[in-house]
Amino acid sequence: MRNRFDEQLFELNREIIEMGAMCEEAIAMAAKALRTGDMELAHKVKENGSNIDQKERDIESRCMKLLLHQQPVARDLRQISAALKMITDMERIGDQAEDIAEIILFLKGHTMEGVERIEDMARETIRMVTESVDAFVKKDTALAEQVIAHDDTVDALFRQMKCDIIHLLAMNPDEGEFALDLLMISKYFERIGDHATNIAEWVIYSVTGVHKEA
Repeated sequence: MRNRFDEQLFELNREIIEMGAMCEEAIAMAAKALRTGDMELAHKVKENGSNIDQKERDIESRCMKLLLHQQPVARDLRQISAALKMITDMERIGDQAEDIAEIILFLKGHTMEGVERIEDMARETIRMVTESVDAFVKKDTALAEQVIAHDDTVDALFRQMKCDIIHLLAMNPDEGEFALDLLMISKYFERIGDHATNIAEWVIYSVTGVHKEA
């Protein structure tokens, strides 16, 4: 019985890794679409969002079956409940990527200097998502703590981006609407960092039983 349960937990971990990879891809595609003005790529981000939503439902169903059909001990219960919390944050990461894609489609290929720091934010949030999922699978609380600490880097980039936008407006007063769009996009990336932080906090809970809020 325990062997079967462990196999199902392994499958749960595999699906969470897959969902994390889908989120990473969505963030990367959104950043590239912003840089290149690629409308087709922006549409793919939106399509990917539907796949992330379906993956969340699949994992949720697997978790419910584990809870109903098995007799998990306290440690297993923490792992399953943490997984349920994590996929909620992953789904929201997918939503944020979709929101970014929506703005890019509205921009209709309008690109200019000023998006480089947003790309830095995208790269850092991808790292946070990757490492938070790795921490869950490896039960690595030290790695989860690193993810939480790394959110400060994303927050600092967001503050710098706001300064960039002020400079952009000073140099190009007619670009007010575009500047606002950049601000919204950078805020969405900042929120993705927050969701990755939440995932890391649930990783720590799954191992220690203590939910640490940053």
